[in-house]
Amino acid sequence: MALHGQLGLLDAARELRGFKSEPAQMRAAAPGKVGELRLGFHLRDGRSVLHDLYRVTPLLVQQALYWDEAMPELPICSIISIGGGILQGDRYKIDIHLGEGSCAHVTSQSANRIHRMDANYASQHQTVTLESGTYLEYLPDFTIAYRGSRFINRTDIVLAEDATLLYGEMMLAGRKHHHADERFGLDLLSVAVTVRRPDGRKLFAEKILIEKDDPTVDYPAVMRGYDAFANIMCLTPPAVATRIKERFETRFSPEAPRAIAGVCRLPNDAGLMLRAVGVETYDLRKEVRRFWHIVREEARGRTLPEEFLWR
Repeated sequence: MALHGQLGLLDAARELRGFKSEPAQMRAAAPGKVGELRLGFHLRDGRSVLHDLYRVTPLLVQQALYWDEAMPELPICSIISIGGGILQGDRYKIDIHLGEGSCAHVTSQSANRIHRMDANYASQHQTVTLESGTYLEYLPDFTIAYRGSRFINRTDIVLAEDATLLYGEMMLAGRKHHHADERFGLDLLSVAVTVRRPDGRKLFAEKILIEKDDPTVDYPAVMRGYDAFANIMCLTPPAVATRIKERFETRFSPEAPRAIAGVCRLPNDAGLMLRAVGVETYDLRKEVRRFWHIVREEARGRTLPEEFLWR
């Protein structure tokens, strides 16, 4: 689907009905406010390469780097936002495609900051396509929703049955050390994911919706006592998922632990979901990387370098 068609689907979301006013400074989706990024990887001479790169500011990828000594064939791409964060009226589109047998690691240069808004909203649409035998680690840094921000993100994933994708969102409930009312002071955070096979068969869909003054975020079984949370999906064949689940130890202590993490199975043998909460970002990162370490070992037979795992 074309750029404006995908963004138009987001515009029609029910939760955005109260946020249609135009910004006074520059209209929504004006030139300079629509960022587009396309990354295509394929296998060449035993190494995966970034063979297709299209970028429209404020989104930018410069080139693929190969600095992971444990996987020297793995191209690593950092998504850069030269705008300093997401502003009202911004519209982003990201497409990632892996050709047969290729692998890649895609991340972001820094945290994704969603600034305070007094009109409209910001949106992002992502498509991730994995062909047979591919392996992708798509792990952006934290999304930080500032007080009064409004953000909707939709990710459509299509992957072959023997492909593996490690993807997810890590989120921080505002600038917790900035103002007391920053914690979940956002107006809207909507994050949705749909997953299907190349033949169109749907595997599952999930949506996280947090709206202003939602009292449920501080329920004991939700976010009470914690400010960072993560939903990390490992979409992989059932045999690999079983080995990962057997190795990942659920950590829970009744004595106010710094982080809690557990793994559950996804519908239709799609793989696993890691759900974790933490007091600080570094508490949560440790649990995510513990899962990531096991996923890479079981899916690719490789490990994470020590400095990469705990940095």
